[in-house]
Amino acid sequence: MIDHMSTYASDFSKTKAFYDNAFNPLGYGIQMEFVANWNPEFPTQRICAYGPKDVPIFWIIEVKEHYTPRHVAFSAKSREEVNQFYTRAMENGGTDHGEPGLRPAYHENYYGAFVIDPDGNNVEAVCHLL
Repeated sequence: MIDHMSTYASDFSKTKAFYDNAFNPLGYGIQMEFVANWNPEFPTQRICAYGPKDVPIFWIIEVKEHYTPRHVAFSAKSREEVNQFYTRAMENGGTDHGEPGLRPAYHENYYGAFVIDPDGNNVEAVCHLL
């Protein structure tokens, strides 16, 4: 249902390294990366987008100041992918916000893990399969 979405990074390099590692187990990688030199207020602004091959879905946009955090959940094909997402995210600057596990309040097979990224966003990987 989501075509694309973006979040903002006050420390672009740290945030990019976090997502490079956290997304790897989910099969998502960098699909685009460039400098937004058209922005006269910030001509060195860096932008990158992650997703499956040739599909830039999740955009990270460098900002000069901190912003209000967001929540986003990314699909995983298995519970093991959720576990790997959590491990990699924690090893690369993430803060625990809910270890991998079942969340039966959502539904009986909802298996998710939550981390706070370097900019304070609540990032989740979720699998809805057994």
